Amino acid sequence: MTAPTTTRSRHPWSLSVLTLLCVTVAAVAVTPYLTASLDTLAADDVGLAAGYAARPAVVRGVLLTHVVAGGVALLLSPVQLWPGLRRRVPAVHRWAGRVTVAAILVAGTAGIVLAPFNHAGPIGTAGFGLLGAAWVWTAWQGFRAIRAGDVAAHRRWMTRTFALTFAAVTLRLWTGLLVGGQVMLLDVDPAAAFDRAYALVPFGCWVPNLVVAELWLRRRGLSRAAAPRAA
Repeated sequence: MTAPTTTRSRHPWSLSVLTLLCVTVAAVAVTPYLTASLDTLAADDVGLAAGYAARPAVVRGVLLTHVVAGGVALLLSPVQLWPGLRRRVPAVHRWAGRVTVAAILVAGTAGIVLAPFNHAGPIGTAGFGLLGAAWVWTAWQGFRAIRAGDVAAHRRWMTRTFALTFAAVTLRLWTGLLVGGQVMLLDVDPAAAFDRAYALVPFGCWVPNLVVAELWLRRRGLSRAAAPRAA
């Protein structure tokens, strides 16, 4: 899997920040689900565990699958961003890419299944369901492109895929900012502030990411396949 071309000498800080955010969120989001039962997490009010602890076993299993596979995708995605690694150790890039795509296909499909059980109601079902579908679609298109030898198309699709993967980070950033802003500036009850914030993030966590990715591609002339030259 070939990541967007990025010049390390020009943007080392941005790659470092993206990597740090992805690794941190992957660790924070996944670790609790690997170290305690869903019932225990719900009792301790960890994340959204309380909303799933009483669900049927199959739903709880899908949640765990989504969390673990999504964590793997988020953890490995930054590996694909570093051009030095891609040039010096292409085998690592390829295998990490294959694992990342497989993890996204699993996590995205699980996300679609979980969408109707989300905390935000119908808007959450739509937002998170579309996110899961778009995530699976872009990753699959990127995989198909590289299998066909179309590196340029692969880079375009995987840029979009990373933007959607990064929704795991922006969801938490937006939720924290929106809740904190309401509590500190408007003196809103934290529980009510969370409900209001969570009504915005089903689309807010990924649509802006995708817009930024498209603008990034357009700025570099990578947004579409090059037109064939006249004979």
